[in-house]
Amino acid sequence: MAERKRRLIGLTLAELKEVASNLGMPAFTGGQIAKWLYDRHVTSIDEMTNLSKVNRERLKEQFCVGLLEPIDAQYSKDGTIKYLFPVLSDKSDDSDKPAHRFVETVFIPDGERGTLCVSCQVGCKMNCLFCQTGKQGFEGNLSAADILNQICALPERERLTNIVFMGQGEPMDNLDNVLRTTEILTADYGFAWSPKRITVSSVGIRGKLQRFLNESDCHVAISMHSPLPEQRAQLMPAERGMGIEEVVELLRRYDFSHQRRLTFEYIVFGGTNDTKAHARSIVRLLSGIDCRVNLIRFHQIPDVPLHGASEERMEAMRDYLTHHGITTTIRASRGQDIFAACGLLSTKKKQGGS
Repeated sequence: MAERKRRLIGLTLAELKEVASNLGMPAFTGGQIAKWLYDRHVTSIDEMTNLSKVNRERLKEQFCVGLLEPIDAQYSKDGTIKYLFPVLSDKSDDSDKPAHRFVETVFIPDGERGTLCVSCQVGCKMNCLFCQTGKQGFEGNLSAADILNQICALPERERLTNIVFMGQGEPMDNLDNVLRTTEILTADYGFAWSPKRITVSSVGIRGKLQRFLNESDCHVAISMHSPLPEQRAQLMPAERGMGIEEVVELLRRYDFSHQRRLTFEYIVFGGTNDTKAHARSIVRLLSGIDCRVNLIRFHQIPDVPLHGASEERMEAMRDYLTHHGITTTIRASRGQDIFAACGLLSTKKKQGGS
C-alpha cells in the first residue's frame, strides 16, 4: 500500500518550518508555504511558484495541501446554506480518499455580514436532551485540517466576516485542535483575523474551559439553558461534570469588559425554563459579570418531550433580564427548513462503513 501523504493544511508556522527543515529546505520556506496555504488559499503544491521545482517535487513526495470540497449543499429560503464536508479517515492509505464520515457546516449571510458555523467533532459526547447532534453519538474528533477545511474550501470563503464554533461537537472536548485552528486563523502567518471575529462555545468542561480562557482571546459563548443546577443536569448531563455555578465562578476571574465578549446561550422551552423564577435566577447567577444573554427558539426534534416557548414568554424573559441590567436578545432563527438551525445538525444517517 502507498504511504499516506500528510496534509499541509492545519499545520502551524513552527510545524511548516520543521517540514521544510526535514526536507532539506531553508527554514524560511515554511513561511512561504504558510502564505500560500492561508493567505492565497492554493489547492495544490504546484501553485507554490516561489518554491523551486525541485523543492515542490520533494514536498509532493510526502505532503499534499489536503483540501476537500463539500459534497452536498442545501439552500434555505432565508439564504442560509448547509454544506456537507467529508472527513479524512485516519486509517486511509491515501490522503485524497475521504472516510465514510461527514460533518455539516452552516453559512449564514446577513447583509454585509457572513457567519460560518463550523463543526469540531463528528457527533458529540455531551448528549444534551434537546440537541440532534447528541443523539448521533460520538464518532470522533476533527483534526485542525478538517476544521480549517470547512473554512478554506467554503465556496463563500471571501464573504466570511465571522466564525462561530457552534456546529457539531463540543469545542472544549477537542481543545488542542480548536486552539490550533484559532491560532492559524488569528496569527500573522495565517489568516490574520482579529480574535473578535471568532466565537467558541462550550457547555463548560473542567480544566479545558480554563485553559481555553488562558490561551485564547476569542469570544466565549456558554450554553446555559437553565440557571438551576438540578434542572440543567436533566437537560445537559455535562452539568454533573462542571456545573453552571462553577462555570460562572471561573468566568468571574476574567475581564470581559474590553476586547473579549462573553455570551450565555439559552434555548427557551415552553413551561420548562421560561418562568419569571428562572429569569430571577439568571439575574442572581450573572450578577456583576459583563455579559449578554442570547435567547434561542427551540426547534423540535424526534422523541424529545420539550416544546418551544411562545413569543410572548420569550419577550417577557428578554425584557426582564434587560431591565435588570443584562443585555438580552432573541436570536433570529435561520435555516430551520433545511435542518440547519440550532440543535438540528446531524450526519448520523449519512455515515457509512469505514
